[in-house]
Amino acid sequence: MKAVVCERPHQLGLAERPLPVRNPGEVLIRIRRIGLCGTDYHIFAGDQPFLSYPRVMGHELAGEVAEVDLGSAFAPGDLVTVNPYLACGTCIACRKGKPNCCVSIQVLGVHTDGGMCEYLAVPERAVIAAGALTADQAAMVEFLSVGAHAVRRGEVQAGDRVLVVGAGPIGVAVALFAALDGATVTLADTSRQRLDYARDAMGIADIVPVDQEFEAALAARTDGEFFDLVFDATGNSRAMEKGFAYVAHGGSYVLVSVVKQDITFADPEFHKREMRLIGSRNATNADFRAVIAAIEQGRIPTGAIMTHAFPLAEAPDQIPNLINDQGSVLKAIVTL
Repeated sequence: MKAVVCERPHQLGLAERPLPVRNPGEVLIRIRRIGLCGTDYHIFAGDQPFLSYPRVMGHELAGEVAEVDLGSAFAPGDLVTVNPYLACGTCIACRKGKPNCCVSIQVLGVHTDGGMCEYLAVPERAVIAAGALTADQAAMVEFLSVGAHAVRRGEVQAGDRVLVVGAGPIGVAVALFAALDGATVTLADTSRQRLDYARDAMGIADIVPVDQEFEAALAARTDGEFFDLVFDATGNSRAMEKGFAYVAHGGSYVLVSVVKQDITFADPEFHKREMRLIGSRNATNADFRAVIAAIEQGRIPTGAIMTHAFPLAEAPDQIPNLINDQGSVLKAIVTL
């Protein structure tokens, strides 16, 4: 089968790989769509902290069941998506119902080869029926679930003032689901192009550019009190450090980003505000199902989220172009 392989940073190629062998308890999936996200771009650039090369990328997946055990809940031809966070099931996190932060987690496309290929075999517990979704929509479920999980971690309430920093796919997902929970959402980014698109195409009305007037603009929006919840989805350590200053007294800061560097903050300010600092990692099957339901109900503008599409064979050439023009890219999807 054909697979896109990142041999080393900045080197992508189309390769022939053996067809996967399905073991008992696994589902063989014929991949139809692969969403691209910041993780894939970081892998290409060489700054993803949990990865070794070579690697088949791809963890935002939609496909058709090709082969499955007798008696399975799935049948050949079913459209499915995949929870790419493969957990051990026995560690302390798994025992607490948090397989998304399993001690021995294997993330498809990061710790182990992913789905930017024609076929993939995964444990049945990682396969989720796509319901009434299209293949394109099913490929968006994973990144939307990361945003939905972050909102759930932050315990967003109706009426909360929420700041989301980073208007890429994850930040947009956080903003959409926070708004669905009744929050008043402000979206910030260094890219005016991304902000305008989020406002005009997805209805995220309150946008603010990150510039020299940024902090003053945030203070003006909140009578100087700042935000009940701040979510960082930038993937930038300096932005993550600055975000502490935008949390209201008694508020929470949710770090959705992950970076290689250490980050620091002023301990007196942290304690003075009795701030909660929350990490949000990956997503659970429950998040996936909640996102699928929201899409089925027409509450997520998936048509506006998908901005680019191209076939698998073009991925090695297209991915560097997408990185160089990220202002115009929200969600690019590889098609098979």
